[in-house]
Amino acid sequence: MTGIDWERLRAAAREVTGRAYAPYSDYQVGAAALVDDGRIVVGCNVENASYGVGLCAECGLVSQLNATGGGRLVAFTCCNKLGERIMPCGRCRQLLFEFGGNGLLMDTPVGVLPMSEVLPQAFGPADLDHAR
Repeated sequence: MTGIDWERLRAAAREVTGRAYAPYSDYQVGAAALVDDGRIVVGCNVENASYGVGLCAECGLVSQLNATGGGRLVAFTCCNKLGERIMPCGRCRQLLFEFGGNGLLMDTPVGVLPMSEVLPQAFGPADLDHAR
């Protein structure tokens, strides 16, 4: 897939930050990704009074991906409430790798990078084949 409209993805991420539930940190995050069939899926963070059970924006995005038909993630971006590009945490990088693989294009603060550079030597489904 070529011709990724990064501005459209960034706008979708900025827009969904307004739906984040972040009463404890006041750190709203929005995420948007392009799916291999052309859909855009989004997610926002959802905090909880029991801090450890809060959900990152990437979790909501992957849930929407699967709830709307699945597919593979092609391009991803996320931002804070100011619209500044931010990086997913390590847990979320692993989650995104599962649904986009090494070729997933990540919109980072230093430019667009493939997931293979954002999460080098990632653990994935192929590693489980060795256990069988």
